[in-house]
Amino acid sequence: MLQKVEWGKFNMIEAERRLLANALLDFSNQRFVLISDSCIPLFNFSTVYSYLMNSTQNYVMAYDQASSVGRGRYRIKMSPTIKLRQWRKGSQWFEMDRKLALEVISDRTYYPVFEKYCTGSCYADEHYLPTFVSIKFWKTNSNRSLTWVDWSKGGPHPVKYVRPEVTCEFLENLRNQTCKYNGNSTNVCFLFARKFLPTSLTRLMRFAPKVMHL
Repeated sequence: MLQKVEWGKFNMIEAERRLLANALLDFSNQRFVLISDSCIPLFNFSTVYSYLMNSTQNYVMAYDQASSVGRGRYRIKMSPTIKLRQWRKGSQWFEMDRKLALEVISDRTYYPVFEKYCTGSCYADEHYLPTFVSIKFWKTNSNRSLTWVDWSKGGPHPVKYVRPEVTCEFLENLRNQTCKYNGNSTNVCFLFARKFLPTSLTRLMRFAPKVMHL
């Protein structure tokens, strides 16, 4: 049965849990990645697979933002189950292992609180997983996303990339960014990137063999 999902609504979280629950039915699935239809891979399949399967971390972005779009979205009625100091924000695009995925679909403590109180401008898809994981499973979480996105222009949505903006140099730059991870520097910060519009597909297909060494 098809169920409608709307941007910014709590049914986004419901949909994510249904996706995880269905994926968990296959016992061979050990890692679960949520990406959007505007995402592209930055590395070939074997590199992405090896990176995820050899990782001991989950990748749920979570940070404390003391602003109207961070702590300002907290609802006081969530207390005492969720306190303001526990409130976190982050990208909804995640990667997690089987253990965490089972915990997410089994949550009967925090999920009902979000369902009841995180409505309107609360935007549960940006807060439920970051808050839940930070409270319960912070030891195994990297607090970062594996999906690159450009928020430099501000606004409620990230920068969209169209055909002329896709070049080999641009893709190589995304593949070779340096960031800190667990106290060490790495040049594999992201495995995916967004938002790439359908018009960019022809150039992406043309450059993929060269950039990804296929």
